[in-house]
Amino acid sequence: MSTPHASDDTEPTAPDGYAAARLLLLHEKERPGPPRRAALARLTDDWLAGLLAAAAPPRGTALVAVGGYGRAELSPRSDLDLLLLHDGSADRAALAALADRLWYPVWDLGIALDHSVRTPAEARAAAADDLKVHLGLLDARTVAGDHGLVAALRTTVLADWRNQAPRRLPELDALCRERAERAGELPHLLEPDLKEARGGLRDAQALRAVAASWLADAPREGLDTARRRLLDARDALHLTTGRATDRLALQEQDAVAGELGLLDADTLLREVYEAARTISYASDVTWREVHRVLKARSARPRLRALLGGRAPGRAPAARTPLAEGVVETDGEAGLARTARPERDPVLTLRAAAAAAQSALPLSPHAVRHLAAHAAPLPVPWPAEAREELVTLLGAGEATVPVWEALEAEGLVTRLLPDWERVRCRPQRNPVHTWTVDRHLVETAVRASSLTRRVGRPDLLLVAALLHDIGKGWPGDHSVAGETITRDLAARIGFDRADTATLATVVRHHLLLIETATRRDLDDPATVHAVATAVGTLGTLELLHALTEADALATGPAAWSAWRAQLVDDLVKRVTGVLAGEQPPDPEAAAPRADQERLAVEALRTGEPVLTLRTRAEQPLDPDTPEPVGVELLIAVPDRPGVLPAVAGVLALHRLTVRAADLRAVALPGVLGTGTGTGTGTVVVLDWRVAAEYGSLPEAARLRADLVRAFDGTLDIAARLAEREAAHPRRRGLAAPPPRVTVAAEGSRLATVIEVRAQDAPGLLHRVGRALEGAAVRVRSAHVSTLGANAVDTLYVTRPDGTPLPDEEAIDLARALETALR
Repeated sequence: MSTPHASDDTEPTAPDGYAAARLLLLHEKERPGPPRRAALARLTDDWLAGLLAAAAPPRGTALVAVGGYGRAELSPRSDLDLLLLHDGSADRAALAALADRLWYPVWDLGIALDHSVRTPAEARAAAADDLKVHLGLLDARTVAGDHGLVAALRTTVLADWRNQAPRRLPELDALCRERAERAGELPHLLEPDLKEARGGLRDAQALRAVAASWLADAPREGLDTARRRLLDARDALHLTTGRATDRLALQEQDAVAGELGLLDADTLLREVYEAARTISYASDVTWREVHRVLKARSARPRLRALLGGRAPGRAPAARTPLAEGVVETDGEAGLARTARPERDPVLTLRAAAAAAQSALPLSPHAVRHLAAHAAPLPVPWPAEAREELVTLLGAGEATVPVWEALEAEGLVTRLLPDWERVRCRPQRNPVHTWTVDRHLVETAVRASSLTRRVGRPDLLLVAALLHDIGKGWPGDHSVAGETITRDLAARIGFDRADTATLATVVRHHLLLIETATRRDLDDPATVHAVATAVGTLGTLELLHALTEADALATGPAAWSAWRAQLVDDLVKRVTGVLAGEQPPDPEAAAPRADQERLAVEALRTGEPVLTLRTRAEQPLDPDTPEPVGVELLIAVPDRPGVLPAVAGVLALHRLTVRAADLRAVALPGVLGTGTGTGTGTVVVLDWRVAAEYGSLPEAARLRADLVRAFDGTLDIAARLAEREAAHPRRRGLAAPPPRVTVAAEGSRLATVIEVRAQDAPGLLHRVGRALEGAAVRVRSAHVSTLGANAVDTLYVTRPDGTPLPDEEAIDLARALETALR
């Protein structure tokens, strides 16, 4: 028996011989990809054929490979799908003994095995009952034994598939949709399942099954390459992990990229995403065609009955005009017979806009024809082209499939050359749901519902599409995006003033959300800085709408009623400054009524006073409803150690701080006007918290532990250390080190320190202890948590209430970094 990759004195029929030959093959670098998969299948065929021959099988039996093994696509850790086929003449006991002699050597090597013993009739019956069995049998291939028996089964199974296509294909479509709901969309997942997610290997196999039905066929261009790329990535994943896994986890991506000879994990993900998009788009087109054909077939018997049994000829599809050169036919937007894309450079955008406005998919034939023949747009674009782009972006959810159709044929990059750098670019922040390019389109979709709030909806939609365009370049993406936007806006045909506005909006698209959640809005310097950056009320209006659209398109963790309220408050204050008003003096600002009430009680008793209020917030997005919001309001007579004590008690009670605000409140009408530790000053902490798990603690227990923390009978640091030692948190990828910076000119009243670190229980407690050790006073604190990242902004002063000198501020930032490491 020929046994390539095995040594001359090793017989691969034996498990150890096959295992050694398999190991040599998998570690060959000269034959990666399809050649290695095919060689592994041949090697496995030879071994199994030897096992069957050694078992002296009865006549009328065959060993059959099905599924991926049947396609000769064995990955290093693939399971073996095997069918022992027999004609029914052999004794059942003999067949059982034969099966044992085949299956046990496979199990002994630790290879997963999906096996069955059936006659052709039983195999057909199983296929009729189970769609997955039927799909596997479509790829049946003889490993050894009676070839004629297998050929007859293949012919019958394929005939059944074609005859039952009107029933089976809708089942297969539903199965694909259910799997996509469960596993997500592969082109946008940070840790994708290469097999199960939408656009993965399962979908590629479903397209093969549709083609085998002869009912419809997938667009073939690029499909085989896409499928091969996903199989290559899975091979590398199996080799680097040593496990039979299809999930491309974060911690494995660099190693997988290295195995494939790629530059880095981002390059790997981009290749995977591009392959998945090709398969996803082919799936969309194919399933539309399947349902169109099935619908037409179901209508024919009724039409025949109306015609008295006469067979009707195929009536031409109705063509309804949608726009100049664009028509609706068979439920798709296509080109009119008179359309001349080589003479009409605006036709691509006009067709896309008409399709999106009518909530129709773009015909793949039309998109392909436009890609091949459309004349390039002049630069700058004519006004009609610019208007059609805005119309396309303003169509809402219907924009997405039309945009994807344009991307599938390279038309988006032809219109906007800088798009290539963000296309399929992964977002390394898990808060993001989408890749960079899809996030931009989703932001435009969200912005389309906010156009009534702004005076220039066209600028809002284009800014939404371009706001992260700089992520394809090194450095600050907002700065790079400003430059790119100037070029693209001029290319699209905006005048100089509109181009400047778009560039400003892109440059400052994070300004409102970062300022609102990380800065003290009562500080006049905060509001003046935003007003200076924005410049005009029109730009502020655009930024306000873009901020909401951007956050909603990012993911559920990026937007909430609380964040919306903070941004609204900031916009109101900036509007006043731009209108010529002066912001109120923070020293004279009165606290909220509920804060004042608690502050008075805290001064009267000399102890902490708190309220824990739970309320259900109205969801800002019907698709991503917010959980119940919990507000914890604490008032404590001003004393050293307030911040670390409160933060530590919350951590001990397993409360996650989602956001926090700390400020000193003077009550001169109650007990004086002290500003340090004297009477009349209360520290008010307004927190938004959530339980890590279980229910929220009782307010009385929180208050009791706060009292103990202040009188020194509760050692918070020791308790947190004990809990961490008893239940260490699981660690995946090493988190980047903390970074502490001093915000230049952040405030005239205090020094602004910004702490960026991995969120963890007790983080704010450690920050507070470090500040107490540095003998600085915390004037206010603003905590923002986004996914696994915490950004804490602290306004600190010397004990006398003055800002820190520059050198002291830098020393404090370094000390904080050291303490957090």
